[in-house]
Amino acid sequence: MNESPSIKLSALTGKIQQALHSVFAEQTYWVVADVTNHSFYQQKGYHYFDLVEKDEHAGGIVAKVSAVAWGNGAVRIKEFEIVTGQQFKNDIHVLIRVSVSYHQVHGLQIALLDIDTSFTVGLLEQQKQQTLLRLTTECADFVRKVGDRYITRNNQLLLRSVIQRLAVITSGNSAGYQDFRHTLEHNHFGYTFKIDNYFTVVQGETKAELVQQRLIDIYNSQVPYDAVVIIRGGGAQTDFLIFDTFILGRAVAKFPIPVITGIGHQKNETITDMMAHTATKTPTKAAELIIAHNRNFEEAVIAMQQNILIRSQQLFSSHFQALSSLNSSIINQSRTLLSNHKEDLHACKNVVLQHSSAMLLHRHRELIGVSNAVLQRPRIMVSNRLNDLDNIVANFRSFSRMYIQSKRGQVTHYDALFKLMSPANILKRGFAMIYQDGHIISNATSLQPGSHIKVVLHDASLQATITEKNITHEPGTDI
Repeated sequence: MNESPSIKLSALTGKIQQALHSVFAEQTYWVVADVTNHSFYQQKGYHYFDLVEKDEHAGGIVAKVSAVAWGNGAVRIKEFEIVTGQQFKNDIHVLIRVSVSYHQVHGLQIALLDIDTSFTVGLLEQQKQQTLLRLTTECADFVRKVGDRYITRNNQLLLRSVIQRLAVITSGNSAGYQDFRHTLEHNHFGYTFKIDNYFTVVQGETKAELVQQRLIDIYNSQVPYDAVVIIRGGGAQTDFLIFDTFILGRAVAKFPIPVITGIGHQKNETITDMMAHTATKTPTKAAELIIAHNRNFEEAVIAMQQNILIRSQQLFSSHFQALSSLNSSIINQSRTLLSNHKEDLHACKNVVLQHSSAMLLHRHRELIGVSNAVLQRPRIMVSNRLNDLDNIVANFRSFSRMYIQSKRGQVTHYDALFKLMSPANILKRGFAMIYQDGHIISNATSLQPGSHIKVVLHDASLQATITEKNITHEPGTDI
């Protein structure tokens, strides 16, 4: 039997309390640690949790101690959650100020007195910058930084003129998704959309592979989507950490279909936003952007239609005036020609009559005694000449009518030709007008691969990019 003198447990714990108090009394320490086993009792405002330190390489726990926060410590935790948007919960990395004490019943106690909000926010931003640097380093073929902007393969894609078929990646029970659909389906312009849902979890940093898999599913579907929309509702800042992951940023940056984001954050821009084609703040804003994009195309078509109508009216008016002027000129020239010929005929008639009279007077004495038959011969000649003159007048009148009819036929021909050669009729026969920088081009000399052109058909206007240019030396088909 041990003969050493015994002491009460309270005496032992009192010695421990006295020893610790002499070392830690009135002292506080700033400690970096991870939070685990967190419990919050809302009615009392108490937080109970463990602080652990993990081996950065092996991942095991090298230190662990129980901690508590109440009173001013609980108030500081509440302020931390408001400022950072980060909930105080398990698996967060924090910098806290603590005090050390020992209670004879409750044992060793670590009390949280304060929490550094800038440490947590700075840590998240540091992780974000490291991820961006990794993207520009490991994915340099489709991600590069120019100034403050990131140029990616995705945000260099051209959006189609009209966005109608959409693939949506979101949570099935997300209120933001319901707002997105409601905005699209009840737009004021009557636009319709075909939406395919790719539901998944959009919260939790470890769930990034699930979102990436939905992008892979969209690609493998081979459906010609106009755009992919990634949306979720609002939440705390850490709820968006999934969108700051390398795996999701890389997938969005090189995705071959334009990606539009409406993640629901109002303050910060996630890496997914930076890599995507177009970023908006909320699901509703994403829907409004799509509607506005389609409206811009419709307004452009309406403006083009109005310009075509105005230009056509101007051309028709100009040609109509020219035809009216030509018609008036033909009529006036015909009248002048008829009047001149009529005067010539009258002069010829007078000359014949005067000549006949002179001949009769000159030969009057010589013809005395000639028989009545001989005397009637001049009258017959005059009558014949008058008939000839009447025939000439009739011929001139017939020629004038034929001349006018011929000119009218030419006017009708020109009118039909103008209508046939109008831009609208030419386009309807399968031709197209090619514009580059707002000007019509008639040959491919100025076009190179990568050039942007606009192709105007009779019922649509197409935006295109030259991918290949082949010089053709053989003559084309004579249509």
